[in-house]
Amino acid sequence: MDDVENIIIGDLRAIRADVGTVKEDVRELKNRMANLEGGQAMIMQNLGHQASVNAQQHLSYDRIIERIEKLEKRLEITG
Repeated sequence: MDDVENIIIGDLRAIRADVGTVKEDVRELKNRMANLEGGQAMIMQNLGHQASVNAQQHLSYDRIIERIEKLEKRLEITG
């Protein structure tokens, strides 16, 4: 009976060691996931900024076109 108990105790110790390894792996994966989420947030923020810059450029372009059209009218130039 002692041999059976020793085998069971040995198996339980091996299982406990494996569970410890799995816990470490999960902890590492959680850290990596947090880093990925942080990177994704930075990308989304950058995309929002780029959209804002793009809108500002379109507005500037529209204003330039308006100014050119006014100059053409003053100079009586038709295109």
